[in-house]
Amino acid sequence: MSMDKVIERKKWTPKKIGSLVGALVIVILLLMAIFGVNESSLKVKAERLTISTVAKDRFQEFIPITGTVTPQQTMYMDAVEGGTVEEIFLEAGTMLKKGDKILRLENTNLVLDIIYREAQLFEQSNNLRNSRLLLEQNRLQLNSDLAQAEYELKKKENDFKRKERLWKEQLISEQDYDDARAEYDFLLKKYELTKESLKKELYFGEQQVEQLDKSLKRMRSNLAIVTKNQENLTIKAPISGYLTSLNAEVGQSIAKGERFGQIDQLDGFKVRARVDEHYIARVEMERLGEFDFNGKGYGLIVRKIFPEVKDGTFEIDFDFKDKEPDGIRRGQTLHIKLELGDEEEAIVLPRGGFYQTTGGNWVYVLDESGKKATKRKIKLGTANPSVYQVLEGLKPGEKVITSPYDNFGDMDVLILQD
Repeated sequence: MSMDKVIERKKWTPKKIGSLVGALVIVILLLMAIFGVNESSLKVKAERLTISTVAKDRFQEFIPITGTVTPQQTMYMDAVEGGTVEEIFLEAGTMLKKGDKILRLENTNLVLDIIYREAQLFEQSNNLRNSRLLLEQNRLQLNSDLAQAEYELKKKENDFKRKERLWKEQLISEQDYDDARAEYDFLLKKYELTKESLKKELYFGEQQVEQLDKSLKRMRSNLAIVTKNQENLTIKAPISGYLTSLNAEVGQSIAKGERFGQIDQLDGFKVRARVDEHYIARVEMERLGEFDFNGKGYGLIVRKIFPEVKDGTFEIDFDFKDKEPDGIRRGQTLHIKLELGDEEEAIVLPRGGFYQTTGGNWVYVLDESGKKATKRKIKLGTANPSVYQVLEGLKPGEKVITSPYDNFGDMDVLILQD
């Protein structure tokens, strides 16, 4: 006999549990909607915040850069020819005039090269002279041979014409006539060959002399260059100015092309500055800059832009907009505000630490009571060291927390407490 087992019915099935959880979630959402607890909030001390006012004001984008006062013209001295420093005439820090001797180098190899080239030039000059003499001798000999051939031809022509008349009068045999004609034709061809040979020999001789003459001219030109290099061993000032640096000592070896000194003209200055490569497309010619010197403001104007980027920066040169400040000196550092755009009216927000957290995409904006700040999306444009340009999301007169947001997390609302 078998007995059926009684199966107990479960009270909490997965289906019931799922339905209950879903209902609970709906109730919570309704409560949040009714009582407004969907926003996360944080209480903060008002005294620890920086609160700034959005304003409508004149705005101009500019960046702070550092410039160095340099001479208007600088001449770097590089060795045209290498050598050993034999004598120094002037020291660094000297005012000099164009053409003043600065130092003298010695180069034994250059001297030997000049001697060798002079010997080659002398030998080539003799070769040219001998070739010209030989050409003239050949010309005389060939002309003599041609004159002799012409004489014999004329003589034989007369003989042939005479025998031709006698043969027509039947006074000589036909054999004598034929012999005379053959001799005349032979001498005529010989004369033509002699004349052609004369032309060719004279042509080749003249070509040889011309080539020797060109070679001689090249050798003279090369010798002049080498001799000029020997003159360049005595270094002279290329311009009048101040000998700023001279890196040379007696006995020191200076290679060809090596830079060993610098001359500055002190009758005018310019300012050279390095700018972050981020702004390379925005820095334009004729843009203005400003700096303070001895309590007064002065203007600069961009005159030259060097497009080469090195170590993340590029260089620009400024000229002073008006006159140079009294007392300014070479090498002085200037703190410059360089404009990147024209001045215009815009809505602006003071700069602050909030930007490091939000990237300028949102801020906390205070309500009218000043006790509550709510997160709001915004859009910022360009900036200068003082303010950001506001494109969207803020109106003049609104107050914004601009101090750092590091301790606020992702809170939507800040409750300000005294």
